[in-house]
Amino acid sequence: MSLNILSIQSWVAYGHVGNASAIFPLQRLGAEVWGVHTVQFSNHTGYGAWRGQVFGADLVRECVAGIADRGMLPLCDAVLSGYLGSAEIGAAVRDAALAVKAANPRALWCCDPVIGDTGRGVFVRPGIPEFLRDQALPAADIATPNQFELEWLTGRAITSLADAKAAMAALQATGPRCVLLTSLRTETTGDNEIEMLAAEAGGFWQLRTPLLPLSVNGAGDAIAALFLFHRLKSGAAAPALEAAAASIFGLLSRTLEAGARELQVISAQEDQLIGAEVKMVNAGAAINSDLNEYWPGMP
Repeated sequence: MSLNILSIQSWVAYGHVGNASAIFPLQRLGAEVWGVHTVQFSNHTGYGAWRGQVFGADLVRECVAGIADRGMLPLCDAVLSGYLGSAEIGAAVRDAALAVKAANPRALWCCDPVIGDTGRGVFVRPGIPEFLRDQALPAADIATPNQFELEWLTGRAITSLADAKAAMAALQATGPRCVLLTSLRTETTGDNEIEMLAAEAGGFWQLRTPLLPLSVNGAGDAIAALFLFHRLKSGAAAPALEAAAASIFGLLSRTLEAGARELQVISAQEDQLIGAEVKMVNAGAAINSDLNEYWPGMP
């Protein structure tokens, strides 16, 4: 039976960010995705100019209410949320997630707390970071921050693996029992490497891949979607980290090869289906298990 995922995010006509980055990979993996869009833009804002509009919180509420009218909320396995245009939209997203979880207590809410990034700082509207920290994440089951966002949410600087683990544990203590740190660079990270770290049930799993000379929008949206799917399928963070990292490395590699500014979601779709062990070898990352922790070494 396929998974049903309610994805409430932004949408662009051209390119791949938000739902335009998350929906197709999820569908290609076999999930039914109920997409509710928070904005409709011509392209992502990284271009500096775009057209379109931000939808109001009422539209989000109406769409979710319509799905509820069809009696489908008890069949929803997860809610995926990302970039919020306003704290008001955030409240509507939170209400939707709580409604799904009330209808299906086994459903998960994966909240990607989009706040900012290293080098850029906070790039969302005032009030959104506080909403995510104080209202959204305490109700979420899974959180997928980047390093900058984890530091902001916990008030902790991260310069070592120990710092990262402590910050993730602190975030877990506020609500989400599973945390995926989507990007990590510490004092021991190689110049040409990037790390990911997952935490769940007292365990931590670390994975390292080559750092690609690439800067694109939408990669975090894809990572959150892929991790959620594989966490739902496997029921555990470690295999979800492996599979999601393998897929996103394939997607980014294909994008780099194409010399493209937009994620090559369509041309790289087969990368979503290749087994994680094969992809990890291709990615150049070796994973070894020891006492519920994964410590990678570069071959």
